Amino acid sequence: KMGLSEGFWHHEYWLPAGATWEDMKESADIHYPQPQDLLLCLPGALLLIIVRCIFERTVALPLGRRLGVSDKLRPIVQPNATLEGFYVLLGRTPKEGDLISLAKQSDLPIKKVETWFRHRRAQDRPRLMKKFCEASWRFTFYFTSFFSGLALLYDKPWFWDHTVCWLRFPQQPLPPALGWFYLLELSFYCSLVATLPFDVKRKDFKEQIIHHIATITLIFVSYCANLIRFGMIIMLVHDASDYILELAKMLHYMKWKQACEAVFIVFAVVFIISRLVVFPLITYYYFVTKFQLFLISCLINTFLMILQLLHIFWSYLIIQMIFSVILHGAKRKDARSDTEESDRSEAEDLAKNK
Repeated sequence: KMGLSEGFWHHEYWLPAGATWEDMKESADIHYPQPQDLLLCLPGALLLIIVRCIFERTVALPLGRRLGVSDKLRPIVQPNATLEGFYVLLGRTPKEGDLISLAKQSDLPIKKVETWFRHRRAQDRPRLMKKFCEASWRFTFYFTSFFSGLALLYDKPWFWDHTVCWLRFPQQPLPPALGWFYLLELSFYCSLVATLPFDVKRKDFKEQIIHHIATITLIFVSYCANLIRFGMIIMLVHDASDYILELAKMLHYMKWKQACEAVFIVFAVVFIISRLVVFPLITYYYFVTKFQLFLISCLINTFLMILQLLHIFWSYLIIQMIFSVILHGAKRKDARSDTEESDRSEAEDLAKNK
């Protein structure tokens, strides 16, 4: 398989006791997952990045303008080689001692140096239109993947009765449509990893990286071990709330406050039910208690637990935001929102500018 050593692909690691790769021999009519198929995710990710660039320029940008999304005018920063050198090399928020030193070097009052850094940070902040375009792309993809996934699975008996999910495993032929869906999801998450350095940086940036790595690993491993049915259910549970969050963000950037809050509450309900109720029931009750464990299934279970911890973390932020912003009328600040950095001094600068 994939030209790798036989040791890596030994059936005892990838399949339950008693099953071998011979059980999954293909014929003219029956197709099983082949690991080499997943190499298509590389050109797939590249294609999605190209489609995204075209979509953002030709659809999201004109749509944003028509819906009244506009970038705020930003203060012009006077060129200053000394301050710019510090900003680029040593940090965006100089400490008091650094401010005094920089004021002497550049022959400026300390207040002016502070103002220069504040304006320079504002210049680097992601623009509203960029945020809107990114949210539009993610909304379009998640919406499409969720409802196309539902269309693929609604008539499958194993989708509604998860005990049927494991019947005759691993001898479960792969319908071509499910194979392509898997490949699309893997390509999308690979494209997200590739564009992370260029996208708007969120407060939960590190958690996002962990999430993407866990997701890519789970998709890859579950495909190779022919856990396609289980994987499809897990992906659908995850996609159920993502497009609603992106819609709420779009409404937020359009400044449709009431619509945004209503959609965000719907998102919170769907997220908490799907991630804290449905997801653990599927993964732990059926996968752990009803399924014969082997090496790869233990690895999958570990990554599912990592995802569950992230779900709990995000649920806490979501509930916190509902209480602070919507119920108590506090100033809106998306707990999973976009920001270019997360330190307190930057938040204080933001507050001063408002």
